[in-house]
Parts: sequence; C-alpha cells; structure tokens
Amino acid sequence: MTPFSTILDQAEGRAGGPAALAKRLPKVKGPRALKAVADRDYLATISFRVFSAGLRADMVRTKWPAFEQVFLDFEPKRLRAMNDEQLEALMADTRIIRHWGKIKAARANAAAMCDVAAECGGFGAYLAAWPGDRIVELWADLAKRFSQMGGNSGPYVLRRSGKDTFVLTPDVIAALNRVGVFNGNPKGKGDRAKVQAVFNAWAVETGLPLAHLSMICALSGP
Repeated sequence: MTPFSTILDQAEGRAGGPAALAKRLPKVKGPRALKAVADRDYLATISFRVFSAGLRADMVRTKWPAFEQVFLDFEPKRLRAMNDEQLEALMADTRIIRHWGKIKAARANAAAMCDVAAECGGFGAYLAAWPGDRIVELWADLAKRFSQMGGNSGPYVLRRSGKDTFVLTPDVIAALNRVGVFNGNPKGKGDRAKVQAVFNAWAVETGLPLAHLSMICALSGP
C-alpha cells in the first residue's frame, strides 16, 4: 500500500505548507462532545441534508429560519406528532422547499430519531458508541433507519455533526485511484468495506482521524 506520507506531502505542497493544510482539516468531536448535542440539533442537520440534496445548500440555508418554524424547531417528539393535514398544508407554504417526499421525510426522521433516542439514550450516544473502523456500517445503518439518507447523505451528516468519518467525494475517490489502493468508483457494501480497510490502515500508520485522512486525500490531487 502507498505510504500515506506520500499523499500528505502532495497535499501540503498544494495547500501551501503544513500550517495551511491544518487550517483546512475538519473538526472532529469526541464521545463527550457528541453526547452533549441535543437530538433536535441532529435532526435539523439530517433535515438540512435531505432538503438540500440536489439543490444549492446556500439557497436552503437562506430559507432555514422558516424551516425551523414550520417544523417545530425540529423537536423530535413534536415533529413526529404532526398529522397528515398539517404536513399537506406545508405544500402551500412558499417560505420552504415544497417537495412532498422531503416534507414527509422530516416527520419520518423525527420518528426515527425518537426510536434511536429510546434505544441508545440519545442520538449523540448512538454516534459516540460506533467504532470508527466500522464507519461504513454506520452509513448503512443511517440509510436504513432514516428516510432519504442513501448515497453520501450519511457521511455528510456525520461530517457536519463532528463524528469522525471519511467521505467518498469525487476528489477522494480520484486520490484512491491515483495511488492504486482502489480502482473505479466504490459502489455497494463490498467496495465500501475495501475502502474502509484502506482508511483503517492509514489511521494506524498515521494516528490521524478518518476525517483528516479523507480531507488530505481530497487536497492531494491536481
């Protein structure tokens, strides 16, 4: 396997040196910090990802205060209790993105959040307990539990929440191909497991979190 130091040298050179690269690395939260975040904040993060998928994130961000109002501040139990008539009424609310599937997903995901909280003692505890060397299994579990969380949605939510994860962006995939540790575009459970093994080996080699390894890969290419 290509030593990660080779990739790191490339990224540092393109970023303008070690200090400049360090400023671009994502922040990673430890178990205590993950547990300290309220479930409503995690649900808001999931909902933002669902509503921004396929759209410009800045457009959704501009409208976000209205989303928080109509979806009851994303308090899971309150949002779960919204009835069909209340959801249908939101299709006439021009302040938000009027996509029926995504509006229904907000309530479904509130119910899923309540289930996770009851099972694990909170969504933050659920994240904190999941080992990083099996992070792709967490992606799959999120896709199973929550509505419209397939593809890269799970990894993006984890990254935004501070849970350590790599993200298979086009730049990261290009880096994996360039150094010969994976060929093609990872698709399916088997491919993701192979990529997980690569990142696990690099984590042991460097002592760096997955999120930093991922970003360094992304910044190492042309």
